[in-house]
Amino acid sequence: MNDAQPDFTDLSRQDKGRLMMDMVFRMIMHYGFWFAEVRHQMGMDAALDMMDAVVPRGTDITMKRMADILDFELKDGLPEAVADMDEDRLNELLKGLAKNWLVMDGVWFQAVEKTRGMNDAKRCNDSCWGMFSPYEAHAIKRFLNLGDRPGLEGLKKALNFRMYSFINTQSIVDESPKSFVFQMNECRVQAARKRKNLPDYPCKSAGLVEYTYFASAFDPNIKTTCIGCPPDAHPEEWFCAWRFSVE
Repeated sequence: MNDAQPDFTDLSRQDKGRLMMDMVFRMIMHYGFWFAEVRHQMGMDAALDMMDAVVPRGTDITMKRMADILDFELKDGLPEAVADMDEDRLNELLKGLAKNWLVMDGVWFQAVEKTRGMNDAKRCNDSCWGMFSPYEAHAIKRFLNLGDRPGLEGLKKALNFRMYSFINTQSIVDESPKSFVFQMNECRVQAARKRKNLPDYPCKSAGLVEYTYFASAFDPNIKTTCIGCPPDAHPEEWFCAWRFSVE
């Protein structure tokens, strides 16, 4: 008989912690592949509909299992420590999640840039926004219960719930009942480059995908126009600006 092979129970406490984080990322990737494959085979609308069914059920299952294992109480489906958290601390937690999202986005960009160059990194980045923006629009509409085609007023609300809104400074300027201008007044990425005396990162190609896809997925009647975005010249008060309008 062969000797028994070591398994995870033989690992040190530190290695079990490392394995736990590795398993979390495996889960994220697996679920991402599921979404991508359903989108590929059945279309974006079907993938989003199925995501609506998966997220609440999956969250409920996960929270109950973690509560049993880690011995914490649930309150309204959340860990009690989160449900009862001080408002200021909870706000910082939300900002921290958004910062981590942006950092990981940058880590992916740098990994591709380091091995394949800037052009491939920008190409992958722009394509990623083409998939993420429609999903984020759908997720925010669902979270805010804004309905199918909520128009410009709904879009104004939604822009304040994008991941970027937690970490950047932005503003909205009303032009008419049929249009408004969205300005990114302080951009975390561009501000960091400015502190290092580096030129603006040329993000216009990604922005054209990001904002156009977000708005059209949010409401197909909304048209997106770029007023300015690096490498375009821009005033001190904003890094990029976009006009959203309806006919």
